[in-house]
Amino acid sequence: KEASRSAFKMSHIQMESDKIFSGLEKPLKTYQGVTSLKDLIDQLHKAFAEDDVDIELVNHLMLSYKSDPAEWRRYAKFDRYRYTRNLVDAGNGRFNLMVLCWGEGQGSAVHDHADAHCFMKVLQGQLHEVRYAWPEDEEEESELREIKRSILEHNNVCYMSDALGLHRVENPSHADTAVSLHLYCPPFDTCSVFNQKTGRSTKCKVTFWSKFGERRNRDLLESQAPEDN
Repeated sequence: KEASRSAFKMSHIQMESDKIFSGLEKPLKTYQGVTSLKDLIDQLHKAFAEDDVDIELVNHLMLSYKSDPAEWRRYAKFDRYRYTRNLVDAGNGRFNLMVLCWGEGQGSAVHDHADAHCFMKVLQGQLHEVRYAWPEDEEEESELREIKRSILEHNNVCYMSDALGLHRVENPSHADTAVSLHLYCPPFDTCSVFNQKTGRSTKCKVTFWSKFGERRNRDLLESQAPEDN
């Protein structure tokens, strides 16, 4: 699926072959590295200033950043009942960069990415990702078919898009919290969540627990917490 809501294009997603971009495993030697969270944000703004954005460059930048709690701690806000989404940078309307905080055992529902591209980097702890195939027939109920399981360790990055399926993410630990850095492009405020047993989907609004390090109490009251268990 293409990110039709955005004027820019991710160059490696406009495929000239049958190959679908599925992410890089390590930074590329052809690009410079990232020295800090501020440097990451600055370089992301430069990358997204062009109409044709190189998805490999974005992936490289996310991989190059090495987690430093002193830099992201002000954005890391936890809730005892659900994981939280905390906006770090709005990307001039072209991307959202956010910190997600996962309490012990907390996880998301199965969800799509609303035609956006998603990069997820583990800043602290460990996360488990489970991917599912899209329902083959929206008219018939059937359990979602699992296609992949991954364990994401500290500083690991994974890439996800609707072309690769659906997924859910969880913190498997019942003793330690986890924190992750997510980039979504283009930004979106609604997504679909899926019943794992029936394959049925529901459109839900997504909101932020905090923005730029400050709590958003009114947003919390309006939030439907769409990706919660």
